[in-house]
Amino acid sequence: MSDDDSHEHVVPGSEEELDSADVRGYDFRGDFDFFEMLDSYETTGFQATHLAQAVDIARDMRDDDVTTYLTLTSNIVSSGLRETVAYLVREGFVDVIITTSGSITEDVIKTAKPFKMGEWDADEAELRERGINRLGNIFVPSDRYVWLEEYLNDFFEDFFADEKIRTPTDFSKELGETLDDEDSILKNAADQDVPIFCPALTDAEVGNFLYYYRQGYDSEVGIEILDDYDSLIEHGLLAEETGLIAVGAGVPKHHAIMTNLFRGGADHAVYISTGMEGDGSLSGAPPEEAVSWGKIKDDDTNYVQIEAEATLVFPLLVAGAFKRDY
Repeated sequence: MSDDDSHEHVVPGSEEELDSADVRGYDFRGDFDFFEMLDSYETTGFQATHLAQAVDIARDMRDDDVTTYLTLTSNIVSSGLRETVAYLVREGFVDVIITTSGSITEDVIKTAKPFKMGEWDADEAELRERGINRLGNIFVPSDRYVWLEEYLNDFFEDFFADEKIRTPTDFSKELGETLDDEDSILKNAADQDVPIFCPALTDAEVGNFLYYYRQGYDSEVGIEILDDYDSLIEHGLLAEETGLIAVGAGVPKHHAIMTNLFRGGADHAVYISTGMEGDGSLSGAPPEEAVSWGKIKDDDTNYVQIEAEATLVFPLLVAGAFKRDY
């Protein structure tokens, strides 16, 4: 083998000139501009570029006034992202919320008693002895749930007074109307008439306390979910255009895309997820997979997934798409 042959293997030549943008990040020289930095994500590469694409899609959703679904898992409310979600609802940027029972539980608790910063590396047995529950590096003392049970027992009596069988959206709206906290998602949703769908309402302390209430006070009360499913499908069918921002995955994300299937798919979708595609789970499924099911419309510019942890990127998405004046 000649030197020319070996050189060709190591450094193959190319006559092709790519017409895409140069890879270039933010220039920190001079005065700092947050939104210019965010714009630079478009040519930074990797997940920064996906975030820039997500900002563009979400901004189009805002500007075109599409029916916007926000789906979130309970850890979003556990963290400081609760205030971000409340902002979107308060300002009228969200039309439909789909979430988990833990989100409702923790939103109510935080109206009266804050969660506290903790640490990842803790003695779990000691925490149990002290009555402290750990969520990552967030600590939640058990007295929060004692307070919640008392609050909900008073609420349940009024909630079921006239109708024994209610829906999760009824529950969220009427519970939100009892709250007095400008950072509460439930309160802002009730004020803005934004329905909160919670298909698995029993899957948290709310469910536990509903169980205790039915066992101890009124065996005839219940929660009916199919009426809410009808309403959620109707929201999509009546919408001229729909968009989805899925923060986390699981049941909330799938309820949004599944009910959009009835209208031929969502028109726009932004996923923020740490789920892995390789195990075949819904949580790890990218938007491309939803296209194959007809749950998102087939246009390679109308959807993107940011593979990142939500506390890092969701505030940036909201700032870029909903806080900035273009």
